Amino acid sequence: GKNTMMRKIISGLGEDSPYAHLSKLIVGNVGLIFVKDNLAAAKDVVAKYTVPAPARAGVVANADVVVPPGPTGCDPSQTGYFQTMEVPTKITKGQIEIVREMHLITKGDRVTAGQADLLQKLSIRPFTYGLEILQVFDNGKIFAAAILDISDGDIIAAFTEGARNVAALSFSIGVANASTVPHSIRAAVKHMLSVVVNDGFTYTFEAAKEVQAYLADPSAFVVAGAGAGAAAGGEAAAAAEPEPESEDEEVVVSFGDTGDAAW
Repeated sequence: GKNTMMRKIISGLGEDSPYAHLSKLIVGNVGLIFVKDNLAAAKDVVAKYTVPAPARAGVVANADVVVPPGPTGCDPSQTGYFQTMEVPTKITKGQIEIVREMHLITKGDRVTAGQADLLQKLSIRPFTYGLEILQVFDNGKIFAAAILDISDGDIIAAFTEGARNVAALSFSIGVANASTVPHSIRAAVKHMLSVVVNDGFTYTFEAAKEVQAYLADPSAFVVAGAGAGAAAGGEAAAAAEPEPESEDEEVVVSFGDTGDAAW
C-alpha cells in the first residue's frame, strides 16, 4: 500500500537521512504534506478544506454535540420518540419544539444508533471531515502539532517574561547585566528629575526641560490643549496631568544592598 511505498522511499535515502525518523510515524491512514514556506499558513490551508459531516452510529465523536432549543419541524405524533431520547419538548403551533439546550454527545464517545438517528431527524451535521495535522517535521526534528499555534506575540511575551525574571534575580543578588540596564537607566532618570525639580530649577538637562516648563506654568499647557481642541472641532478639552508610572515598573538600583531597598 501507500505506507509501504513511503517507507521504502524514505529507507532508500539512507539511515543518515533526516527523513529516517518519519518511517516509524507512517502507520494507519496518514500522509505527508510538504511545505515550502510558512508551516503555520499550511495549517490554515488544511483547515479551509474541512467540511461538515453527519453523525453515524459507531464513529468516535470529534466534538461535543449540543442540541439547541427551538422548533423541530416534527409533528406531535412523534412526541414518544423524543421522550425515549429524553429530549425535553412541548407542542407549539402544531409541531414539536425542544424547550431547552441538551448536551447529547461528549467528545471522544462513540455515537449510538439513537443519537445518530435523532441528529439526522433534526438535520444537524455536528462533526467535521478533513485532514488533521498530527505532527510537524522540520530540520530533522519532530514536534507536536500544537507548535503551529504559537505566534510571534507568544514568543515575545515568553521572552519578555524571562527577561523580567532575569532582571529580578540580578537585582536581588546585586549583579548588573543587559536585563537590568533599562531599569537602571529609568531609575536614574527619575532620580535626576527629582533632583532638578527639588533644587529649584538651578540645574537642568534636556529630558527635564518639559517637566520643568509644566511645573513653572501649568496653565500654558491647559491653554495649548484648549486651542488645539477648538481648531479640531470647537470643543476644548482640558489637558490631563501626566499619569504616574506604575509602581511595578519602578526599580530603584542599589547594588550591594541585600535589603528590600534594591527594588
